[in-house]
Amino acid sequence: MEEVEILSPRSDAKPRMRKATIAPVLGLFFLAPLVAEYLLGNLPIALLPALMVLAPLYGGGAILIREAVRRTGRGWPSILLLGMAYAIFEEAFTTQSLFNPDYLSLKLGLLAPAFIPALGIGAWWTLWMFNVHAIWSIMTPIALVEACVPDRARKPWVGRKGLFVVGLIFTFGAVMSTIFGYKHDHYMASVAQFIGAGITTFLLAGSAFMIPKVREAEAGWIPSMWVACGIALAFGSAALFVPMKWGWGAVAALAALDFAALWLILVWSRRDGWGLKQQLGLGAGAALAYGWHAFLQHPAVGAMNGSVRIGNAIFLTGAVALIWFAAKRVNAMQTNSAK
Repeated sequence: MEEVEILSPRSDAKPRMRKATIAPVLGLFFLAPLVAEYLLGNLPIALLPALMVLAPLYGGGAILIREAVRRTGRGWPSILLLGMAYAIFEEAFTTQSLFNPDYLSLKLGLLAPAFIPALGIGAWWTLWMFNVHAIWSIMTPIALVEACVPDRARKPWVGRKGLFVVGLIFTFGAVMSTIFGYKHDHYMASVAQFIGAGITTFLLAGSAFMIPKVREAEAGWIPSMWVACGIALAFGSAALFVPMKWGWGAVAALAALDFAALWLILVWSRRDGWGLKQQLGLGAGAALAYGWHAFLQHPAVGAMNGSVRIGNAIFLTGAVALIWFAAKRVNAMQTNSAK
């Protein structure tokens, strides 16, 4: 937060402002990996200490994306594009899962469905990574944490020095992730694949800042917070149930779900009255889709035992509690504004 952004003329305003700002920053820092890996059920609760290793990459990336968008006065379309750029950065450069036919020797066959030989990638896995990271790893945590601080939801949370520190932390997380991946699987993508991924990342990131900042509100119906939650829950659950064995059919199904959901949100978000309640509803629905679906899957790492399902229940309960708290905060702010 810059020094000119003091909330009151009192001498203690700046320290109080920093204290109020650090909470959402830390919240986003840890919530991003919690949603991305633990709420999903990818990692069991027994591996919760790994959160300290995952947070610099996931949390650092989410903070940098949010700050870049809020500082430039742009909105969720920009966050989506930057989330897609993040997906390529992580999966092409740090884990290399977009190119590795046997990622971490897990024998999951991630690239086999809808494989594109000329690019050395699987169309299904690439599209799924766009969904996983852009929507769940980046957009969902940002939506939830912003709703927890509704009075600062559209304002920057980090100053220039803070951004520099977050950038260093994110770089550390990316480097450590790359080292971990290469240590466990000595795979290296081709130079052409790295160049192609780099160009795509640059184009997505650049496009995020070419979107117009302000759109005139239109008249029309918009969903309530809980209707938006139900819609996001339905779309998210449907996406999670698309089987990879469908190959190009899975690609078509995911693309259709993405197009339909994005079209609806784009239409509604341009209408008068769209705001934090709808944003919270969409984030809540996406989080709940992850949370309940976790009970149906085997963790990607670790053995399947009773503690896994206990962990699933704990993470889902935590998500529900966070959604309740955020809804209470948003409702309280709007009630006070109406007085």
